[in-house]
Amino acid sequence: MNLLITGAWQGAKESLESLRAMGHEVVFFQQEKDALPVDPLWVEGIVCNGLFLHHPIEDFPFLRYIQLTSAGFDRVPMEAVKARGIEIHNARGVYSAPMAEHAVWGVLSLYHQAPFFLSNQAESRWEKHRGLRELAGKTVCILGTGSVGTECAKRFGAFDCRVLGVNRTVRENAAFDAVLPLDALDQALSDADVVVLTLPLTEATRGMMNAERLARLKPGAVLVNIARGALIEEAALIDALRTRLGGAVLDVFETEPLPPESPLWTIEGVIVTPHNSFVSDGNAARLNELIFRNLRESAHA
Repeated sequence: MNLLITGAWQGAKESLESLRAMGHEVVFFQQEKDALPVDPLWVEGIVCNGLFLHHPIEDFPFLRYIQLTSAGFDRVPMEAVKARGIEIHNARGVYSAPMAEHAVWGVLSLYHQAPFFLSNQAESRWEKHRGLRELAGKTVCILGTGSVGTECAKRFGAFDCRVLGVNRTVRENAAFDAVLPLDALDQALSDADVVVLTLPLTEATRGMMNAERLARLKPGAVLVNIARGALIEEAALIDALRTRLGGAVLDVFETEPLPPESPLWTIEGVIVTPHNSFVSDGNAARLNELIFRNLRESAHA
């Protein structure tokens, strides 16, 4: 297969000869926004992240295989992919462990007042805080029970939390105490001390955490978003954080980078990270293994 590979696959350069040994013709280029290094007519397979944001999929008439380095499909014109019968794979499972750890880290940081203690440490100030909380016994509602949601459930469960999953498709999953359908979402939100968003962004999920749903959360509840920023109506979230929520752990935003004037930078109880939750020293090995396995098993290999 004629493979076009972008710098979104960080281990690509070290893997080119192995790909050629499998019988593939390979061309690599670093920046997806740059001009293509080959005629699009040559391309049969692509390993990329956001390539189609800069180069329309219609430019590749013989494309039959796509491997994404991201877990989400929202940067790909999926209607065109399905209509043309293109085989597509995401990076399912590659980033799930670090993202789940990030979710737990963020909630623990808020529950145990990490910003307070770090500020005091920077000023060499010895001062106790009597308002710490514990995770044990809390109810955690995870929206999305896929790979990331499951890894989150395992970790919160290890802290003796009651873990509820909410998903469009209800399947038994031992990591959760219960998996509920979407029509039970509002009640699950009302029961939750912590809400974690791991859903993909689709037209059905865009803005799902609106003012009405945010109002269903308990006073003092913590919201974690490690999925996509557009799942939340940001203005409604800002209002809820100022009036009733106990905090938020936000790794993704509708506009990235988050504008300097955004109130989310300075609202007390908000942890902002720059779409960083997926980063880990274990990702490269998992991604390499996934890419090679999918290529070996592909009908087009």
